Amino acid sequence: MADDSLEPKQKRIDNGVTRRTFLGMSLASGAALFAGGSDVSFGAASSTASTMVTNPTWKLAGDLTVNRLGFGAMRITGEGIWGWPPDRQNALKVLRRAVELGVTLIDTADAYGPETSELLIAEALYPYPKGLVIATKGGLTRPGASQWVPNGRPEHLKQAVEGSLKRLRLKRIDLYQLHTIDPKVPMEASLGVLKEMQDAGKIRHVGLSNVSTEQIVRARKVLPIVSVQNRYNIEDRKTENTLVYCEKESLGFMPWFPIGGGRGLKPENALETTARNHGVSAIQVALAWLLERSPVMLPIPGTSSVAHLEENVAAAKLNLSPAEWKAIDALTGRG
Repeated sequence: MADDSLEPKQKRIDNGVTRRTFLGMSLASGAALFAGGSDVSFGAASSTASTMVTNPTWKLAGDLTVNRLGFGAMRITGEGIWGWPPDRQNALKVLRRAVELGVTLIDTADAYGPETSELLIAEALYPYPKGLVIATKGGLTRPGASQWVPNGRPEHLKQAVEGSLKRLRLKRIDLYQLHTIDPKVPMEASLGVLKEMQDAGKIRHVGLSNVSTEQIVRARKVLPIVSVQNRYNIEDRKTENTLVYCEKESLGFMPWFPIGGGRGLKPENALETTARNHGVSAIQVALAWLLERSPVMLPIPGTSSVAHLEENVAAAKLNLSPAEWKAIDALTGRG
């Protein structure tokens, strides 16, 4: 549905657990939220060259180079991903700070707000710095604050593309993603209109979200697909086969809800132990694990806090040893 989980509070998730400890507590439930935190300093890095160190960037379709750790702009909106944020200037500050920190991939959608996220991105960053890739999505509508309704009708998607172009102040969208497959509309019809928009020069590349490997294969018969955005994190690897397919086909993989958590593990586990050994947070270790999982992995963690943004981006500097990575990888089975 989105680039990551909701964040109703800046410093605590819904059950009151702090950002630094909620992942260390457990990884059993997929309903946790990515929030809260504090500044950290890194300990001694591993001498083992990681995937992130050897491949710090990725080329979408071979022509759009982005730093692999991006930013998801879902939570810069109001509570429940609805309306304007309570502190609009703070939201603008977060977006500008992301670019200052070297983020070159910002993911959004017309459903975030709705429309609010795209408007804030343009307000904060237009005219856009060279090399910044803004990826947006269409195909989910918001008839109400708690509602996410698929709409893959060609006429809706055409209007959605035009609306995103206007709000983002762009002549062409670098990466436009079908937010979800509408079960009421043939996929070929939804993608067909995106191909028309691409042929018209309004979309550079097309991606998919919330799809299976079979759906990707089917979609690629209609038009080129350069990226996939699916839910994926340490505990939730139900789309592992899709990630493997993306690796084989050189498609970027953007995991939404990149951090999962709940209540299941003992307080002492590989994630917490590794975080303590490096002098960082469990959140950062979880992001580092994702980055080292695959060279096509493009995590897009989101936040409404500058401090948490800085902590997230710093995770790209963390190198896990092979033993640490395997221990964390074993925390949950792939299903």
